[in-house]
Amino acid sequence: MNLKIIQAGILDSVQDNGRLGYRHLGINPGGCMDQHATSIANSLVGNDFNEAVIEMHFPAAEFLFEEPALIAVAGADFSPTINGKPVPLCHPVLVDANSMLQFKRSISGARAYLAIRGGIKIFPWLSSYSTNLQVSAGGFQGRKLMRYDGLPYQPIENADALLNGNDFLVLSWFATNGHAYLNNDAVLVLPGKEWDQLSGVSKNDFLQNSFTISKQADRMGYQLDGVNLNTEIQNDLVSTAVNAGTIQLLPNGKLIILMADHQVTGGYPRVAHVISTQLPRLAQMSPGEQVQFRLTDQLHAENLFCKQQQDLQQLQNACKLKLDEFFKVQ
Repeated sequence: MNLKIIQAGILDSVQDNGRLGYRHLGINPGGCMDQHATSIANSLVGNDFNEAVIEMHFPAAEFLFEEPALIAVAGADFSPTINGKPVPLCHPVLVDANSMLQFKRSISGARAYLAIRGGIKIFPWLSSYSTNLQVSAGGFQGRKLMRYDGLPYQPIENADALLNGNDFLVLSWFATNGHAYLNNDAVLVLPGKEWDQLSGVSKNDFLQNSFTISKQADRMGYQLDGVNLNTEIQNDLVSTAVNAGTIQLLPNGKLIILMADHQVTGGYPRVAHVISTQLPRLAQMSPGEQVQFRLTDQLHAENLFCKQQQDLQQLQNACKLKLDEFFKVQ
């Protein structure tokens, strides 16, 4: 009853929505980069939002299902196939035993997420399944997935009757909001604690210019190339709490956006913060892509967050009803 890694991907790991409550010990939340896609994938197979998933980069791993499973892939489009036949994103898919899941080519996005009904049966570390690569803890043995790894899961019973001789079955319902990151609008941000330390020219440059994600971009943060910014006040800051989405101004005038594996504190000016509903867009961007920022206010950010959570809850509720009906009828 294992999900077998036949060929390792470039950086695939077990993740969930993060390890909360340990920042005072210097342990960052981590977790998946695109929590929206993770929640969609989990909802489609009837899981809770925070169930463990596999976060994949391209080229992604090749997986062998040793037992039948109900899966969903959301986030980036890496052209998933089962036994060589294409399967759609954001659909629940019933997969037969001894079937191979592969990803042929990258079409859009940077990170895809594989959810399995019932989750991945591994032990949590500090109340989370997320892999903390910096300290080699959590997830599967605290590391990225490698060839011949086996991840246990709960197989689907009576799958033969459900599949009726097919390798897989794509169920009829799907999520329509799985590609919300595929738009060219400016990324919404809130002013940071040190926003007013920026010079007037730098404030204007920040809002009027596009910045390019540099090659120095990973799960910890994205360094941006573009016009250099500066502050009017030159003073040393006390190291202060930071979060995913915090935009810091480095001493060389460059910006860095902190991402999922960010440190818990930082001493660089926090000029802005990407609002939480926009982080999935950044998670699906790659080096060379451009980003532009636009200021918003707290109320608008909260309204967007509430709408996003409402949509996800409705999706989860609908999928659970559909799955109960599907398994009962069959």
